[in-house]
Amino acid sequence: MLDIKFIRENKELVKENIKKKFQDEKLPLVDEVVELDKQIRLLKQEGESLRASRNDLSKQIGLYMRNKDFAKAEEIKQTVTKNNERIAEIDPLLAESEAKLYEKMLVIPQMIDPSVPVGKDDSENVEIQRFGEPVVPNYEIPYHADILAKFNALDKDASGRTSGNGFYYLLGDIARLHSAVLSYARDFMIDKGFTYCIPPFMIRSDVVNGVMSFKEMENMMYKIEGEDLFLIGTSEHSMIGRFKNQIVKESSLPITLTSYSPCFRKEVGAHGIEERGIYRVHQFEKQEMIVLCKPEDSMTWYNKMWSYTVEFFRSLDVPVSTLECCSGDLADLKVKSCDVEAWSPRQKKYFEVGSCSTLGDAQARRLGIRAKGDDGNYLVHTLNNTVVASPRGLIAIIENNYNEDGSINIPKVLQPYMGGKTIIK
Repeated sequence: MLDIKFIRENKELVKENIKKKFQDEKLPLVDEVVELDKQIRLLKQEGESLRASRNDLSKQIGLYMRNKDFAKAEEIKQTVTKNNERIAEIDPLLAESEAKLYEKMLVIPQMIDPSVPVGKDDSENVEIQRFGEPVVPNYEIPYHADILAKFNALDKDASGRTSGNGFYYLLGDIARLHSAVLSYARDFMIDKGFTYCIPPFMIRSDVVNGVMSFKEMENMMYKIEGEDLFLIGTSEHSMIGRFKNQIVKESSLPITLTSYSPCFRKEVGAHGIEERGIYRVHQFEKQEMIVLCKPEDSMTWYNKMWSYTVEFFRSLDVPVSTLECCSGDLADLKVKSCDVEAWSPRQKKYFEVGSCSTLGDAQARRLGIRAKGDDGNYLVHTLNNTVVASPRGLIAIIENNYNEDGSINIPKVLQPYMGGKTIIK
């Protein structure tokens, strides 16, 4: 959410930003917001003036009453009554106008960084850099669901009976490998100086509204019936929500946290849920990183964070690519974002395994997260990035370590988490 003062003073710039995001239907909102803001300031000014006048008149009433000028006192009382009646009209008008303004402000997208490429959708995202040499072996690599079937490691029939499409059971050494990836990701980030955290897996609606746009919420979040609670789609939601309405000490910045959580997503959209495999599902597990920092440090942390994910996958000998998200692919609260994609030797292309984003002060403004500095309080900047989301990360590891005989090599860094095993047969 933008600062109303910024919109007021940079109306055309805000409109240009909306056009870059190909959301022309939102252009009228800018003028509506500016007009509402004007009305609110006039109402506030009138209300303050009437209250100040009422205070002065009340003093005069006392003076006239002491001088036994009851007629004049009565005349002033009538003026005070009229002022009170107008104040009683202004207050609900002001509350209604402020609610309308807030509702419209939530829909106006955050200003994107000048470096973001302009494009309509994810088809126009731009590859930045590749890390590691992608390899295509001279033997066939089956679809990941078929590989897992050979190990009796995936049971979607049973999960269909218990939970429906989009869920799964993982079994045996593959399930252990899945856990090993997450445990290694936890320790990897702890070694980077991040504090490990396990957050709540449900959050209230005011936190949801603070961390994401309404469109994202509709497409992602599961609501608990009869409760003001939602299942988290990523631990970023509850991790950022932890600081709601807090003033942190500037000396404590940057706050660097890494969190584990299960994630729950409706996955509404054209892509749908994967029928056979586990690439796109309703439930998965994730190791996340979030940072709260000074505004001037946010881009430095952005570049650090995505590089950590690249380093993580390269330590698993998985080739990766980074992809700059174009303007039309950015969620409304994001300033800049990039995807990390892992190499799929089966598909002979890269696929998304993580996303890094800086949201500027958008979440902090919505949630009231400030830092106390020498020159007063200011909004912090918030960033988030996927270390690894499994089972997507698991698919990348399996495909890049699949042998011709059907066995799977265990990357060296994961072997201590697998009881010393080097291969799954």
